[in-house]
Amino acid sequence: MKYTSVAFSSATIEAWQKDLLIAALGDIGYDTFEDNDNGFVAYIPSANLDIPALETVLVQETEGYDIEYDVQEVEEQNWNVLWESNFQPITVDNRLHVRATFHAPQPQYEYEIIIDPKMSFGTGHHQTTAMMLSYVLQNDFAEKEVLDMGCGTGILAIAASKCGAKTILAVDYDEICVESVKENVLLNDVKNVETELGSIDKIDGKSFDIILANISRNILVDHLEAYSQVLSGNGCLYLSGFYEGEDLDIIKQKAQSNGLVFSNHHVLDRWCAAKFLKSEAV
Repeated sequence: MKYTSVAFSSATIEAWQKDLLIAALGDIGYDTFEDNDNGFVAYIPSANLDIPALETVLVQETEGYDIEYDVQEVEEQNWNVLWESNFQPITVDNRLHVRATFHAPQPQYEYEIIIDPKMSFGTGHHQTTAMMLSYVLQNDFAEKEVLDMGCGTGILAIAASKCGAKTILAVDYDEICVESVKENVLLNDVKNVETELGSIDKIDGKSFDIILANISRNILVDHLEAYSQVLSGNGCLYLSGFYEGEDLDIIKQKAQSNGLVFSNHHVLDRWCAAKFLKSEAV
């Protein structure tokens, strides 16, 4: 597959602004990101490159700073080598170790997850994924029916399985992500994760005790009504992919209007993850 690189450079962009820009680029098809001295480089399959869409994102996301970009066709290369060079193991709450196949096992941890990210998101390195993993570790998933919406590599689904979930449905609109989940499920010898290619339509008529959704604010707001409909009484909804402050307030208001009660939230480098509960009466 041929790839195009887009190198973004800015002298004034802050770390949180870069995170927001990368999240927006992910929404339009960029699937690999690499920091450099001047900013970062984003990679996209050449067939998916859309300059007008890129310009729209830059207009929407770059308020308060200047940024330049340079587009280059990438020579054929071994992408696995690039991903491996940028993937380091992480540990969450001193209980869960996340590594790739080319890292040595660390049996001293309570849980270990093997993730080969390839061309999909969700290695645990992003603040939102780390906070969601922490929620999984800190709450009761035993014998629960779980939905992992926007599953990426399937890391949250696998974590839920290892923490005792009964069944997990992992849904993503990206075919590469779905295939990545299938491979990572096999790597972790997990047998109770079902994958679906698609979006919110894939959960119609189903019921879940727990929903995990690490996506983006606008998509979460659009999905909250559907989440409430499929979440069982006294069920738990864990959300991330947005910032504390206005983003969280908007999500709280939308959740409340759909019978979901705010419980608590975590913050890491301005990124936010939140827990909501559904009362049995709703």
